[in-house]
Amino acid sequence: MKNLIQLFGLAMIAMPIVSSCSKQEPVLTKSGLDPQKFVATVNGKQTGLYTLTNANGMEVCLTNVGGRIVSIMVPDRNGDLKDVVLGFDNVQQYANMDEQGNVGKGKTPSDFGACIGRYANRIGQGKFTLDGTEYDLPKNNFGHCLHGGPTGWQYQVYDAEVNDSSSVTMSIVSPDGDNGFPGTVKASCTYTLTDKNELILSYNATTDKPTIINMTNHSYFNLSGDPTHKITEDSLLIFSNQMTPVDDTYMTTGEIRDIEPGTPFDFLPKRETPHMFQVGAQIAADDEQIKNGNGYDHNWVLLPTPDGANKIDLPACVLMSPKSGIILVVKTTEPGVQCYSGNFLDGTAIGKKGIAYQQRTGICLETQKYPDTPNKPEWPSCTLRPGEEYSSVTIFQFTTDNAKN
Repeated sequence: MKNLIQLFGLAMIAMPIVSSCSKQEPVLTKSGLDPQKFVATVNGKQTGLYTLTNANGMEVCLTNVGGRIVSIMVPDRNGDLKDVVLGFDNVQQYANMDEQGNVGKGKTPSDFGACIGRYANRIGQGKFTLDGTEYDLPKNNFGHCLHGGPTGWQYQVYDAEVNDSSSVTMSIVSPDGDNGFPGTVKASCTYTLTDKNELILSYNATTDKPTIINMTNHSYFNLSGDPTHKITEDSLLIFSNQMTPVDDTYMTTGEIRDIEPGTPFDFLPKRETPHMFQVGAQIAADDEQIKNGNGYDHNWVLLPTPDGANKIDLPACVLMSPKSGIILVVKTTEPGVQCYSGNFLDGTAIGKKGIAYQQRTGICLETQKYPDTPNKPEWPSCTLRPGEEYSSVTIFQFTTDNAKN
């Protein structure tokens, strides 16, 4: 395998194009999606499918239901296009509709590809105190509040705006008291496809009252392009030597723990031998944290930014499929990344092309503040106040293992 340094900095020439698919455009996308299956009225708002392409043949499809990434088509080592994210091929499943069309009443609620808010990850016991006031939130996950509650932003319809030939912005207004959170928040995520095969996610938010904010994307990656193929053979780097342990309810204990070399959470490349670690190598190890997480469902504390460096220029994670040769480099302005190895996938969700998503057929790399940060004042703050702007950037950059400088 090539030295990791050779995998960064690849620039491919591209001319991105973006279009909104409508009833007059029934042509299938490169990933096989029928845009008409995304046209509906959900919560009184119109939904649709938005497609970005570039000259390299890369294609990204999004829906404004949950501001979700539906598909990402990238070339593999042979130049063949592969869809590298899990998801559905219709709006009904994304909106979790039942057979009568009732939103949120279906059998398979999911976070596939979603723009998560108001607070990504878990808040302990569904409570936090801000400026002396305690707020009670829904407890939708083992006694804790997960991903903004049961009607979080992943089930809301964002307003979609095509900015130019390479950019779409998904925006949402979350009212004061939404799932118990204070303040009316105006938030957005702008998705931009560049000529470097980068998908840039730029998050922004403002509020009219002190609140908390922590946005992320919840795409499940399977870089083989074959969701019947597990991600346990994929290689992973995480530029971190610390993590936040969890208890048996998946809640952080408050500790920031050093990661010992060679242990299940060690994905840090060694200076003398830059290499990548197999996701499944120790995913079933006799380790308390592995057992508590049912695999990987933990936050890694990213390494400090070296003096003079720009954080967004540095890799946070690198994922590679030996089957396809596709490499994903994740960069972010955030302090942490939650790595989730698809532990709760059980075949219930029937995804694109009728494939049932089994355990470990997708891996999430969720860039964000640490879990339960509102209750850990010593951790990087997630508080947003009137007059301030929340800003966060994450980059998903794709290349292959035969890339040349």
